[in-house]
Amino acid sequence: MNQNQTTITEFILLGFDLDQRILKFLFGLFSLFYTITLLGNGVILGLISLDSRLHTPMYFFLSHLAIVDIAYACNTVPQMLVNLLEPTKPISFAGCITQTFFFLTFAHTECLLLVVMSYDRFVAICHPLRYTVIVSWRVCTSLVTASWACGALLSLVHIILLLRLPFCGPHEINHFFCEILSVLRLVCADTTLNELVIFVACVFLLVGPLNLVLISYTRILMSILRIQSGEGRRKAFSTCSSHLCVVGLFFGNAIVVYMTPKSHQPEKQQKILFLFYSFFKPMLNPLIYSLRNAEVKGALRRVLKRESHS
Repeated sequence: MNQNQTTITEFILLGFDLDQRILKFLFGLFSLFYTITLLGNGVILGLISLDSRLHTPMYFFLSHLAIVDIAYACNTVPQMLVNLLEPTKPISFAGCITQTFFFLTFAHTECLLLVVMSYDRFVAICHPLRYTVIVSWRVCTSLVTASWACGALLSLVHIILLLRLPFCGPHEINHFFCEILSVLRLVCADTTLNELVIFVACVFLLVGPLNLVLISYTRILMSILRIQSGEGRRKAFSTCSSHLCVVGLFFGNAIVVYMTPKSHQPEKQQKILFLFYSFFKPMLNPLIYSLRNAEVKGALRRVLKRESHS
């Protein structure tokens, strides 16, 4: 097995089978989107750091979500941009496995963070008088640490199971980054255990958390409807609408990608779904939070006003 495994030292990411002129256009377009992603999430992090009014558990969790989005983009987009200009440029075996590990880590962590954020909103709206006691800073730190640790450990399990298998050719990955299902197609051995672990992980990290989020928001909706004041209902819902949009983007796309039977998903369709999942979603998240969140827009105005006065 070890001898077969060493025969593959690098991979070719096939990316998008398009005309060279279209690839150059996509390089420029994706470079712009990549810049917007970094700037948008960077602005969110900066506002949360600079504005004391945003030093709350909700924005503490949001700052970690922004870090995950930046990490998503930095993990997959640079290699994709390189391949748009040089389609035959290889990626090393170690580099590919590392990219797979980090992508899975960030995906797992974001899933858990979204559940934590829904719990935060549930406590804030359904138990407002006990909010500071239940969601203390110690609890916030523990939840975020656990999210990152679980994300990394689960990814490590996938990578260990992957590395035990022989890679004896071909060395072409029909994707724009080293996505685990695409890498598994290059293995010349039985991958049943790997696929079973991926499916079980999806059940626990997608179906389970999604149900928890839905239960939380069902309780939240019931509490909002009991609020007598129309202004109070509007304010309560505005704190949740942004998070609901991000939850819909993440879980909807992830479930389609990982839990739909392979026969129902052509490889081109998978690439488009992953392009949205790993590229456009990190760019859209800060726009959703800034456009739909009055506190973020207020913090931005205060920072700009402070800078203009200085």
